[in-house]
Amino acid sequence: MAQLKITQSRSVIGTKQNHRDTLRSLGLKRVNDVVVKADRPEVRGMVHTVRHLVTVEEVD
Repeated sequence: MAQLKITQSRSVIGTKQNHRDTLRSLGLKRVNDVVVKADRPEVRGMVHTVRHLVTVEEVD
């Protein structure tokens, strides 16, 4: 199964609370944190919510 490498590229200062909660649930705490998650619809939805704060790459 494909995986997504998610990197937090921007700070959460001044963002909405639900964006901060979404980043926390993805496992991202600070700028330049990286997590690898399974490519699932739930994860894609969370990434879509905070797409302006993260960068995403597909990893095999």
